[in-house]
Amino acid sequence: MTASVLRFALLLLPLLVSVQGLYFYLEAGQKKCFFEELPNDTVVVGHYMAEEWDKNEGRFTVKDDLGIRISVKEMRDDHLVTSTQGPPEGKFAFTSHEAGDHQICLATSFEGRLGSHPPQVRMHLDVIIGDAKPDNSAKDRSHVQDLASRVRDLNAKLRDIRKEQQFQREREAEFRDLSEQTNSRAIWWSSLQLVTLLGACVWQLRHLRGFFEDKKLR
Repeated sequence: MTASVLRFALLLLPLLVSVQGLYFYLEAGQKKCFFEELPNDTVVVGHYMAEEWDKNEGRFTVKDDLGIRISVKEMRDDHLVTSTQGPPEGKFAFTSHEAGDHQICLATSFEGRLGSHPPQVRMHLDVIIGDAKPDNSAKDRSHVQDLASRVRDLNAKLRDIRKEQQFQREREAEFRDLSEQTNSRAIWWSSLQLVTLLGACVWQLRHLRGFFEDKKLR
């Protein structure tokens, strides 16, 4: 009977190891760290909740003035991925830039209650490891090719617009030259008419003068 129970416990052991949800206890100023081996470009989201031991109520409760410091570090090159401080209940997220072990640390912060002895804290933590980011290089290349095709089309339309503008400028220049020629001809013709009219008046006056002089002599 004991051997059967032992075999059953060994079968359940891998399942227990793969469970990401857990809770643990923290004392004042204590920091608790966990290690996660992550592949490259993997999204990790952690949900946490910190409960303080309330002596008056005799149970763990969530206090708003409790702060939680969260830091994540890559162990290979000792690179700090993220470091932040949040409320007693919330979540954090980060993306692994390199494959390998990552250290996730949580610590309590009682800055608002320096004069009192900080109580014990029970921390609930649930870490969700997402899938690695898909390779979208082919999709990105097709997107770039589509953008390049659109740019070529826009350039072709721009060349057509410039040709049309040049044609309109040429027509405008021809119309301006024709208008100037017409105006100059109208002025020349008006001047010719004025000179002819003045010549006719002078001739008529001289003719009338001679006519009157001949009449007086007779």
